[in-house]
Amino acid sequence: MGLAVAWLALAGLGACIDIPNGTPLPGSTAPAPPAYVADTVPPPVILVSIDGARADLIDRGQTSTLAALAADGVRAVSMRPSFPSLTFPNHYTLVTGLTPDHHGIVNNTMEDAELGSFTMGDQAAVSDARWWNQATPLWVSVQEQGRHSATVFWPGSQAPIQGIRPDHWLPFDAKVTPDQRVDTLLGWLDLPGDQRPTFFALYFDQPDHIEREEGPTAAVQIDKALARLVDGLKRRDLFDKVNLVIVADHGMTATAPDRQVVLDDLADAAALHVVATGPLAGLSVAPGRSDVEARLLGRHDHMECWRKSDLPARFRYGANARVPAILCLADDGWVVTTRANLEKHKDKPAPLGDHGYDNASPAMRALFVAHGPAFRHGAVVPEFPNLDVYPLLVRLLSIEGERNDGHVEDVLPMLQPGY
Repeated sequence: MGLAVAWLALAGLGACIDIPNGTPLPGSTAPAPPAYVADTVPPPVILVSIDGARADLIDRGQTSTLAALAADGVRAVSMRPSFPSLTFPNHYTLVTGLTPDHHGIVNNTMEDAELGSFTMGDQAAVSDARWWNQATPLWVSVQEQGRHSATVFWPGSQAPIQGIRPDHWLPFDAKVTPDQRVDTLLGWLDLPGDQRPTFFALYFDQPDHIEREEGPTAAVQIDKALARLVDGLKRRDLFDKVNLVIVADHGMTATAPDRQVVLDDLADAAALHVVATGPLAGLSVAPGRSDVEARLLGRHDHMECWRKSDLPARFRYGANARVPAILCLADDGWVVTTRANLEKHKDKPAPLGDHGYDNASPAMRALFVAHGPAFRHGAVVPEFPNLDVYPLLVRLLSIEGERNDGHVEDVLPMLQPGY
């Protein structure tokens, strides 16, 4: 399930920031030229996520701002998401440098023996730090080392992880437009020097939502918001002084209503406890029903199922206690579901795009573009895993990072000498 779809349930939180469409959030200065902001050392880092932006987005010819940033900066051929190629797991990987198995956000929908159930639409769970405390996100490290951070809707940032939230953050509200999100960030850039963040994280969920409903399409509205961000930086004389890192959590592939594997057709539904459905289904089998487990495990038409201990090693997944006992991965373009799930959603149109597939699939490859004083100009670098974004950000911020699964050596070729 895409983040925008699931988090619509959090719209009630909008009471904190209930603003008419098109109106800047409090603190925005976008309508008028702001005061000059003095340089900071190291330069501010702005991390931007475009949910569901596939690596080939720029090649579609509909994102001129993104293309210009790539042409004057660095573009990766692609960035490989971590498995599973889902929204929450990969957003937490980007800011921790850990695989989902190691940081604990193993799926958009999961269960924990002590905490119960987690879904993206559950306000209480999303705001409960105990789900996130298996890792330390970048904004916590920034603040523990005496600097300031700010996040606009980045998954995890509304929970007090390790007892700390960003200095500036907002509860998720799907009604807040891309332009309003940009204006809020620009307003935080105008804070006095002793309050101004050095790390910003900005999240756009709209592309995932659109592509699930309409299939893989260009994120034109987000490109316009990026143009607004670039213009705001230029008016502050910051465009060439800020390191801008634009990423996606995963790619997207087309689906269709007739491409569904129904678990009930393979095994007794009464013996199954299904935690998650979709491209990656997670479930357990009732004790004593080894016959059901035997029917599920192995290769099926358009799906393969494993015990979590038997997953291919390249997934680097299955050791965390929150990973269900059995995992069923659909072929690209297919989804795994149940009769009960189909009945529950019978009045909703089936999505025409989805993600969560094998992270080696070309369709799951994610976008990566970077621009700023740290980066080379006009460079195209080979594919690298998104685990490497965290050590890159740590290097740009000149802070001490946490132990992680990334390798900064993979991303050094994109940097200017001296970085």
